Order: sequence, then structure tokens, then C-alpha cells
Amino acid sequence: MLNESKSKPLVSIVMNCFNGEKYLQEAICSILKQTYQNFELIFWDNQSTDNSAVIFNSYDDLRLKYFLSEKHTLLYNARNLALEKSSGEFITFLDVDDFWVPDKLEKQLPLFDDKLVGLVYGNYLEIDEQKGKQQLMSSARLPTGYIVDELLRNYVVGLLTIMIRRSAFDDLKKPFDNRFHIIGDFDLVIRMSVNCKVDCIQDAIASYRRHGGNESQKHRDYFIKEMLIWSSEMRYEQAFKDKQEVWEKYYLYLYHTAILEKIQGVNIVRLFSILTALPLGFMKIKLMMIILMPNFLFSFISKIRLSR
Repeated sequence: MLNESKSKPLVSIVMNCFNGEKYLQEAICSILKQTYQNFELIFWDNQSTDNSAVIFNSYDDLRLKYFLSEKHTLLYNARNLALEKSSGEFITFLDVDDFWVPDKLEKQLPLFDDKLVGLVYGNYLEIDEQKGKQQLMSSARLPTGYIVDELLRNYVVGLLTIMIRRSAFDDLKKPFDNRFHIIGDFDLVIRMSVNCKVDCIQDAIASYRRHGGNESQKHRDYFIKEMLIWSSEMRYEQAFKDKQEVWEKYYLYLYHTAILEKIQGVNIVRLFSILTALPLGFMKIKLMMIILMPNFLFSFISKIRLSR
């Protein structure tokens, strides 16, 4: 266990908010009910126009700290600004529409007794409010150790579950990438997992809501654009350039994404942006033919294939 002098390290909880009044109370209550109580909550109000500030400031608890952004920014720029206000030895994140189980923090902290561990994550429930269903994010055992290859093949880390050792976070060349609005946590976790050992709580320690208003659902076009930027830069980084098997799977993912976009009638310019990210080969030629194929013919062929 953590030695006595560090038996109660401060945990900084970063909560970014933009018009999050609907679920905010439940998120805050899940923090206040934590069995581990030595925390600070950094609440970053990204220029909300609803009652989020009123709700947050109704709590009389010195651990809850309110900050109003000078201007509205992209989400991961806002996360970086909030992090500058934090002082904990460990850092966690919870968005206003998600919530934790009561012993989330208490379960994660002991895993940092291993000084090589820089990040701990966990399983979580996905709640689909539109369908009235919930399911465990992963029924398979989640990977631990030095897992960058596993995460590039199958990314299973939810931001709402992670806890980061601040010293490991500070060792990075940069915190969250300010350019990103959707994939900033993916980028951060992948970069951390290159050098840090990762551990995991296999049980669900949080719940993630799908409600139609999630940023990742509202801005699907951002996701594709940002993943293209990320892959075009990272594939030449020393830590990634020799991982041919990983990139082949990623290119296959891009290919299927482009086909889905074609089915949904997305602007052809975006399809060509995906095309340019693929290496020269049969997959690229095939995708070029699909992009240039008239929609009526593509729909006809798709229906024939689906009916078989």
C-alpha cells in the first residue's frame, strides 16, 4: 500500500462544462459520495449559457472550485486550461453527463504503488438513453502493462475512468493537443502508453451516457478529420513507424469508414481526404472506384450484396 506519509494524496478531478445543467447534479453527487475524500474538483465553465454555474455554486464545499473561461474554446484546449488550476498528485476526469461508482478513486489509487504505473483506467457501463439500454463496455479482460500495441488495435480506454500520475503526465512533451475536439483523450493515452506502464480495474467503475448530445456524436465529422491528422503525423514517429500490422488495421478502419460515409451521402471532399490517407495499393484503388461510382449504382450494388 502507499506509505503512511502519502496515505492521502490529493486527487484532482477535472470537470469541463458547456451547458451541462441536465445531468450536472448527478455527476457532482457521484464525486461527493466517493469513499476516498481527499480530492479537489476543478470545474471549468466553458462560457455556459444555462444554469450550470448556478447549480455548481449551490454546493457549499471548499473542495469544489469554480473557474469561468475567458472565452469559449475547443474541448481539449479547455481541458488544458482546467488542468493549470489543479494541484493534485493524481489527475482524473469526469464530464457533466457521466458519473462514477462510489469507490472509483479508492480502487484505483493502490495500483500506483507500482512506481512504473503512470495511468490506471477501468471498465465502464454505456447507457443508451434513447434506446433505454445499458451494457458493459467490454466483456473481455482489458489489457494491462505496456499496451500501446493493444490500444492501437482496439482502443478501450474511457476518459471518465482514467487516473494519471501527475509526474508521468508532466513528462510528456505536451498535455492534451489543443487542436482536437473529439480525439484528445485517445491521443493523450496513446502517447502515455508508449513509455508508461498501464494498469486497470476490470470492473465497471463509471457510467457513460449516450443521449444524442454527446460531443462525439454531434461532431462525427470532427472525429474523421482529427483521426486523419493524428495518423498522418504519428505513423512517422519513432514509436509507431515500425508497427506495420497496427497501421494495416487502421487503414482498414479508414476504408470501412469511407464506405459508411458514402452510404450516408457525405460530401465527396471528405471521402477524398480519407482516400489520401491510405497507402498506395489495392484498397486505395478500390476506394477510388467506390468514391467515383454514381450513388444510384453504389446503392444498387450494396443492396445486392446485403441481400446475399
